[in-house]
Amino acid sequence: MAERRRDESDVRDDVRGAGTALGHAGSDETARAWAGLVATARRTVADGLVVGTSGNVSVRVGDTVLVTPSGVPYDRLTPGDIVGVDLTGRQVLGTLTPTSELPMHLAVYRATDARAIVHTHAVHATAVSTLVRELPLIHYMAGDLGGPVRVAPYATYGTEELAENVLRALADRAACLLQNHGTLAHGATLDQAYDRTAQLEWMCRVWLTASSLPGLSPTLLSEEQVGEAAERLKGYGQRGQ
Repeated sequence: MAERRRDESDVRDDVRGAGTALGHAGSDETARAWAGLVATARRTVADGLVVGTSGNVSVRVGDTVLVTPSGVPYDRLTPGDIVGVDLTGRQVLGTLTPTSELPMHLAVYRATDARAIVHTHAVHATAVSTLVRELPLIHYMAGDLGGPVRVAPYATYGTEELAENVLRALADRAACLLQNHGTLAHGATLDQAYDRTAQLEWMCRVWLTASSLPGLSPTLLSEEQVGEAAERLKGYGQRGQ
């Protein structure tokens, strides 16, 4: 519990610091969003989903998209390092250069109802992206992502081509794999986007593990079975929370 209190105190300090750096109306909401973004970015490193600055995180506040800056280690980010752009990519907050994957993030925000995005280079998911065009239905939690997880064809990072490939792979889905690259998941909150990212990495690890035994092939689910699980998952958890 003491560790949790320290974490919450750190977040409160980040919110106050970001609010001071912003210094304009509406800054409290933006400052809280930035603090949450930094915490999520640091979590991707702590949980082994990225190495160094290889992934990126964003969150939408109104028509402003807060994003991790390019090439800055997440443990060095401060409240004053806030970076924000509008939906056209014009920088409206901060002085640091936004992530190089900004076109991909903006494309998803413009085309979906996403409020947060997590992009990683997770090991097992990246490995799977080199082997198949779609993650085999190894587990019913694929239903939480909208169904079979597609692999977006390879394109150079940071390009409009990659953004377009990702959008096609995300059609009616909350996550996709990027061929020879990594993962992208979105959600209504940073927590949801992160949880979907972690779930996708876990499913990829399960499939790779089950597929590694000579002479045996893993049993897969049907799309109907995954669809049924998806309906049940809609009511999962505590009501009103």
